[in-house]
Amino acid sequence: MPSNRGTELKRILVTGASGLLGLNFCNFFYKKYSVFGTANRTRLHDAPFPVIYRDLLREPVEELLDDVKPDAVLHCAAIADIDRCEREPEAAEAANAVLPGKFAAAAGKRGIKFVHISTDAVFDGENCGENGYREEDRTNPISRYAETKLRAERNVLDADPDALIARVNFFGWSMGGRRSLAEFFYNNLAAGNTVNGFSDVFFSTLYVHHLADILDELISIGANGIVHVFSSDYQSKYAFGRAIAEKFGFSPDLIRPVSWKEGGLNAKRSPNLIMNTDKLRALLGHELPTQKMNLDCFYRDTGTGLRDRIRGFASPKQTEA
Repeated sequence: MPSNRGTELKRILVTGASGLLGLNFCNFFYKKYSVFGTANRTRLHDAPFPVIYRDLLREPVEELLDDVKPDAVLHCAAIADIDRCEREPEAAEAANAVLPGKFAAAAGKRGIKFVHISTDAVFDGENCGENGYREEDRTNPISRYAETKLRAERNVLDADPDALIARVNFFGWSMGGRRSLAEFFYNNLAAGNTVNGFSDVFFSTLYVHHLADILDELISIGANGIVHVFSSDYQSKYAFGRAIAEKFGFSPDLIRPVSWKEGGLNAKRSPNLIMNTDKLRALLGHELPTQKMNLDCFYRDTGTGLRDRIRGFASPKQTEA
């Protein structure tokens, strides 16, 4: 439920501003708000918003909040590489589970709205029910990444019950061109490469600009607790790849339908992540984007040069960290 009052947004601090969601959110809203982004090793070239380079694991988050004085914090920073989390469990725990709790506590003490980005992977994908997973359904993470993200949810709400936890799955253009499934399909299809598409993994992914808009709405109305922020419908990752191929004029036959078990992945994947968005619809009071609407917007934005603008933030001498 929303808190008693919404947040009058003027200044937003976005952590992980070099990542897919962080960078797109900052680029999308820097004209509407005073947006401040944080990054660690990755430098942003000619960003149209202030970027603060800070190691959030080593430097006090309290100092950052006192310097910026934001109305809200959008905490996107995380180790999102699922296989890396399996290889580096201590690093994953520190970045994905411990840091969000510390950040939420510091923000809550200062009356700053804290929004934490979580994941659909907190569910095992085995028992989603006819209408998809609801916020209150039993979680059962099956990877180190998902375990740390679930602990983060608990740490954040223990530290600040007024915080918002947005469980998400999203796609879009990133600075390095390798952060989302859509980029994987687009890059390979454009090169004429044959790739696999998981026919037994279903998801309710959301285009990053639709996600940014919805997060903005949720902050403004003072939403708190756990909210599923996804599209109104779902499809398999194989179908998603074929839809991208057809939309951009590539050959859909370059995508082979396979099981995720044949993908050579180190960490387990949750196969059936259909998400229920009744709570989100009720909070916002309007319908949510469909998978088709997501892809239409992604295609339209690509045609306006968004892909090149986002990639242009990368320094020519650096690789994305």
